[in-house]
Amino acid sequence: MSRSPNEPVQIIKQRRDSALHQLVQGIPYARHLDVQFDRRGDELTARLPYAEKLIGNPNLPALHGGAVGAFLEIAAQIELSWSIIWEVMEGDGPGAAAIAAGQFPPMPKTIDFTVDYLRSGRPRDAYARARVNRQGRRYASVQVEAWQDNRDRPFVTAVGHFLMPENPGALGDA
Repeated sequence: MSRSPNEPVQIIKQRRDSALHQLVQGIPYARHLDVQFDRRGDELTARLPYAEKLIGNPNLPALHGGAVGAFLEIAAQIELSWSIIWEVMEGDGPGAAAIAAGQFPPMPKTIDFTVDYLRSGRPRDAYARARVNRQGRRYASVQVEAWQDNRDRPFVTAVGHFLMPENPGALGDA
């Protein structure tokens, strides 16, 4: 797949947005929770839209800790996968063509995921950003924080460690 160096910006944005959407839709629980991602360049912000099914304690009411923890793990895994896909997708090789066709490298596998609940999540949308602290050939560490109304007041944070897929850049070489 050969791209023109003068490819229109809208085509580039559309290709990136489509790849991100397909990546997220490949995770069944992300579909169930209706997790969405906003992309600005290579930076991702995850959004967990409020739904009644997310309430764990109706007396407060508060978001269910399991749903919130899963939301953070999805945000971490998508951020890590996106960092891999970004490199391949922006190249001009068979991997870029494979991603354009909806073929993605395997997802990193969770080794462990530690969640720190700082306060109850209120019945409203939640947002999360993940940051890859370390990414090697075999292992990656990702930090995530989620907030609702004020980014400076996270209600939950997490750290995850992931096993990286073998040779993700070889996509489409076979």
